[in-house]
Amino acid sequence: MRRFSHYALLSLCLGLLSACDPAPQHNASMGELMGRADSNFAKVVANQPLQFPQDHLAHPKFRQEWWYLTANLTTEDGEPLGLQWTQFRIALSSQAPANDSPWATNQLWMTHAALTFQNSHQTAERWNRNINAANAPAGVSGMPLAVWNENWRWQARGQNDSNAPNNGLLPATLNVSDDSLSYQLNLTSQAPLVLQGDNGFSIKSADGKVASYYYSQPFIEVSGQVKRQNKWLKVSGKAWLDREWSSEFLTRQQQGWDWFAIRLDDGSALMLFQLRGSDDAAPFFSGKRIWADGRQRVIPTSEINMQPLAWQQIEAKRYPVSWQIALPSEALTLTVEALNPQARMPLSVSYWEGPIKVSGSQTGSGYLELTGY
Repeated sequence: MRRFSHYALLSLCLGLLSACDPAPQHNASMGELMGRADSNFAKVVANQPLQFPQDHLAHPKFRQEWWYLTANLTTEDGEPLGLQWTQFRIALSSQAPANDSPWATNQLWMTHAALTFQNSHQTAERWNRNINAANAPAGVSGMPLAVWNENWRWQARGQNDSNAPNNGLLPATLNVSDDSLSYQLNLTSQAPLVLQGDNGFSIKSADGKVASYYYSQPFIEVSGQVKRQNKWLKVSGKAWLDREWSSEFLTRQQQGWDWFAIRLDDGSALMLFQLRGSDDAAPFFSGKRIWADGRQRVIPTSEINMQPLAWQQIEAKRYPVSWQIALPSEALTLTVEALNPQARMPLSVSYWEGPIKVSGSQTGSGYLELTGY
């Protein structure tokens, strides 16, 4: 199988994300990388109902999308750990190639994996092209739903059942095997899917001009095993899957985001994010509280307050790894702390991602993602 070199793919990806302008400088903001310039990509519009199981699959007319799993687990000895798997699809152009060769494609696939304990953080990455062939090295197919990059694979079990709460997404297995980390998981959920934002239309700017299609499954039960130092450990716990696609995730004036996926011990979950503006512009907030029985409540943006408490220096960057979150409308005041403050993802696209501990008016756990620092 033919591969691009790592640096060729990185240059290609950065060129894509800057909309074929010259490659951005080292300190380019996430807004510059993820802003849309090619108007021929599909656009996210309001009042467009999501369709299942079709929307579990890829949306190649949009510029970017991801299948994003984070999990808070414990070993049989009670040791906490976090686990991440993300498959990204990136369109190189808005038009499919005219060449009918099976190697002609405008789609790239980037997959990240991580395994985080309190004193260790392992990461791995794979790139591939989605060639137009049944044996493509990476891609998405269904149903049953499969999302894969070589032998890293999400595999749903069984055909779509219109009466099932996850419409073919779950139950599933997730297997990742690499020199630096490996895990084998069984994933199930009986909770309904959560349509984020307004029925899946999630705005990303105060003027509403930038948005994504976004749904989640915050209530996934996990069992399986992870490999640490050549030893398999049985694990169990909870996972959260996010699905999101768009052609423009940020405006050019936005630098990045702070995203929280939190499960509280009362059984509810919180999805919270702020998109940070450049030049001291006010951030844009979004939040929703969710229950496994399908109840949900949008948190007014004026009622979301997030303040960093502590920062971690990693090489030339500083990341806010402890936060105070106040949500008066939910009667919640929470302190969030990283399980491992060193959980930076030092991959082609660098960011911080790791498990968190939650204390305060309620306790819980979850995941934090920090980009654009």
